[in-house]
Order: sequence, then C-alpha cells, then structure tokens
Amino acid sequence: MPINLERIRRGFQKLDRQLSKVAKKVSPENVHKFRTSSRRVETVLDELAARTDRNAEKLSKQLARIRKQAGRVRDLDIQIASLGGLKGPEANGQRSKLLQSLLEERALREKKLVKALDKKATAETHKRLKRAVSKLALSRSIDPLAITLNKLAQLGRDHVPLTEKTLHQYRIIGKRARYIAELSDKQPGAAVVVEQLKRMQDVIGDWHDWLELSDRAERLLGSVKDSALVAMLRNVTRAKFRQGVDALVEARTALSAKRVGLVSTPPSSARKPTTHDGTESTSAVA
Repeated sequence: MPINLERIRRGFQKLDRQLSKVAKKVSPENVHKFRTSSRRVETVLDELAARTDRNAEKLSKQLARIRKQAGRVRDLDIQIASLGGLKGPEANGQRSKLLQSLLEERALREKKLVKALDKKATAETHKRLKRAVSKLALSRSIDPLAITLNKLAQLGRDHVPLTEKTLHQYRIIGKRARYIAELSDKQPGAAVVVEQLKRMQDVIGDWHDWLELSDRAERLLGSVKDSALVAMLRNVTRAKFRQGVDALVEARTALSAKRVGLVSTPPSSARKPTTHDGTESTSAVA
C-alpha cells in the first residue's frame, strides 16, 4: 500500500501537542503550527478515511471551528508583519493608524481563540483525537498520488479568465491535495508534486495576504485617491496577483504532465469500501 500509515499516526500526535501549546500560549508560531497540523488531520478524516464514526465526525467539526478562529489570528499576524516590512514613507501617520487597527483586532481575535480553547473544549478534543487515530480505517487501495492528481485535474480544466475569487479557490484545492500527496510512502513522483503544490500555495497565499491587508487599509483610510498608503498596497497586491497567476499556470503545466499515463482512482473510492462482500480490506492506524 503506497500510503504512509506511520506519517498519519505522527500527524495526529503532532496535532495533539500543538493543541496543548496554542491553548497555553497564542503566539504566531503556535497558531501557525496548530492550523497546519489541524488541516492535515482534517484531510485524513474527510478525504481518506474508509468510514467515519460519530467521534470522527465530531472531531472534524471541532477542529474546523477552532482552526477558523486560529486562522483569523494568523491572518492578522501576517498582515502586521507585512505592513512592518513595507518600505515607504509614513504617509502622514496612516501606517501607524493601520498598524494600531491591526493590533487591536488581533487582541480581540486572540481572546476569542482563547475562549474556544478553554479547558473543557481542549480536553474533549484531546480525547477525540486519541480515539479517532486508534479507530481510523483506511482502504488498502488508497493511492495518494492518484487521488491528488485527480483532485488537481480541475486546475487545468477551466479556461475562464482567472479572478481573485478563482485564484484563491485554486489555492485551497492545491493545499488539500498537497496534504494527501505528502502521505505517499516513497511513491515515485510524489515529492515533485508536493514541491510544485507548495510553491503554488505559497505564492498565491502571499498574494491573498496582501489583498486582505489592502482591503483593510481601504476600509480604514479610503480609496487610492485618498491615501498614498492604500495606493502603495494596491500596487504591491497587483504585482502579487500576477505572480500568483504565473505560479498557477506553471503548476497546471507540470501536474498535467504528471497525469499522462496515470490510471486514475476516483477520489470518492477512498471514502468507502468498494464492495459489500468483504473483498475490500482496511487497515487501522494504531
């Protein structure tokens, strides 16, 4: 079986540790690592599990809820860092005003995340994580690379002009597909796919972070006609968008070539046993 069961088990254990760390201290590093670990576990539960029980379903919902709260904090951490690294004039105090706005909302979002990570909720999530990994069943026919390339086929299927909305959607698709590809057990070609997806994800993600910062600045300071800072941010964002489009086109080309000659496994087959007579066996991750 080409899927790495040990890596999946370690992923659950890592999330368990990161949950404790972020509950103790909502630092940028802890928030980021928790979000990444949570997405990987959610991908296993939602995309790869041959079957899910009530515990796994509740765990997936709990993780998604906490991750979204952590995501709002993470977005602000990135925007604060981006604004701090932006070269240019102070713009009549507008940069300081925007930074203060970001810091105030970051403090508010941190309080909400801390509330979502109270002792009762954290203890319940720890318990559900341990139970889920002990009962996790995966189809023996899972081919992570085939599933990944099937999910990514839509990246090359659309021929409509790329917009901000569609570019962001491609990033989300690519992120989950990358997490699946990472579970390949030394499968030829998997590392190249992962590297290509990571580059695409990073470049498009960088654009999206600047877009959110620009939108926030415009709401606070006015349009490009009213604010030199907003104009500067919009210029950066447009350049980042072009880079994101280029990264997507590059990924489309490279991954389309990878699909040539591949016998595809429908993504839905990873979710359920293929027969009812016992011919499709499963493995539990202990």
